[in-house]
Amino acid sequence: AHLMDRDQNHRDFARTLRSAPTDAEKRLWHFLRGEKLGGHKFRRQAAVGPYVVDFVCFSMKLVVELDGPKHLEPGAVRHDDRRTKWLRSRGFQVIRFRNQELDEDVQAVIQEIRGVIERVVARQNPPSPALPAEGREPEVREDCAEGSRNSEYTVVWREPEIIEDC
Repeated sequence: AHLMDRDQNHRDFARTLRSAPTDAEKRLWHFLRGEKLGGHKFRRQAAVGPYVVDFVCFSMKLVVELDGPKHLEPGAVRHDDRRTKWLRSRGFQVIRFRNQELDEDVQAVIQEIRGVIERVVARQNPPSPALPAEGREPEVREDCAEGSRNSEYTVVWREPEIIEDC
């Protein structure tokens, strides 16, 4: 029962944080909510393991943290480092922005988050190994063996400048 109490307290804490967002969190949430960023769903002030993170996209395993002045204090820096190591050990990518960065250029922050998402998507969906190497293209030709009566098709990978006759 002790673990359940801790989990419930943790969820209650996350709920409390969601009910009182900072100005910076409100501002960034405007761009992340409603799957606005490439159709990816972000959650705000979400519990991830023993921590509450500012924003998380679980499908991308991406955490976005906004750091206000409190995050510069030595104890907070150690806590943030511990949390980042824990999250990374579970496969999450963590990107951090100072509130000042958001205030100075919110579009640059959004572009950086978008770039990270694009790189994660590219890693999740690598190019198919069945595709030809660069500079090669498929050639589809009818089977042209002498006396062949069937009309089977064969795909032959060839260099663009080389054309083989039957």
